[in-house]
Amino acid sequence: MQFQGTDAYVATRELSVAVNAAIQLQKPLLIKGEPGTGKTLLAFEVARALNKPLFTWHVKSTTTAQQGLYEYDAVSRLRDSQLGDRDVGDLAAYIKKGKLWEAFETDESAVLLIDEIDKADIEFPNDLLQELDRMDFYCYELRQTIRARHRPVVIITSNNEKELPDAFLRRCFFHYIRFPDRATMQQIVDVHFPKLPGELMAKALSVFYGIRDVKALKKKPSTSELIDWIRLLMVAGVTHDDLTDLENLREVPPYLGALLKNEQDADLLAALRGRK
Repeated sequence: MQFQGTDAYVATRELSVAVNAAIQLQKPLLIKGEPGTGKTLLAFEVARALNKPLFTWHVKSTTTAQQGLYEYDAVSRLRDSQLGDRDVGDLAAYIKKGKLWEAFETDESAVLLIDEIDKADIEFPNDLLQELDRMDFYCYELRQTIRARHRPVVIITSNNEKELPDAFLRRCFFHYIRFPDRATMQQIVDVHFPKLPGELMAKALSVFYGIRDVKALKKKPSTSELIDWIRLLMVAGVTHDDLTDLENLREVPPYLGALLKNEQDADLLAALRGRK
């Protein structure tokens, strides 16, 4: 199994090495990087490239590790016992399997995405240590140990909102997706817009990276926002003659709301342009 990117996902050599190293070491791959750099999408493309089933577990602030294993619906069982219209002795009927359990049950190795793990409580990663390390867990209601038939490829994303425990980090292979340089970004744009005129791409990238170079921005525009912006430029029929390099721009770029997401950054860029 070797991942080299796909026709829809440009993977740098460093990222491909990280994915393949994690697979070989049979360790979870912990991915960090700026929002919009393709961390979540990576799991989808790894599954597609390796022709494997994908299970996605999107973590929220209220998510617990137990939910990834299973949830026992004791309330429904109690209600059914009172109504007497169901065999409440079948405990399996009241167990909802979590994403880890589903990934453990597949007839072939699957890809398991644990997305934005840093949104949950600080103890969340530690609560998954044994399950991700030994690839098994115990279901007390069924008095049964659930073991993975095949070790899944585990991809974990983090936006660095909080520090992850050292014990958890030791069990992962880590990779930080650095923001694409101009050459890599051009490859990414080519994937999404293969017919984009070269002159328009050059102007759009100049404006985009010029905005990112403004040091006082609270939130720099990301890859996904660049893709949205270029899509709007194409729909509106904007040409390279309508764009100028940021150094010479006296007005803000068109459709700035696709790139900047708060009023402070929009006002800052407008003020900088007004000085020219």
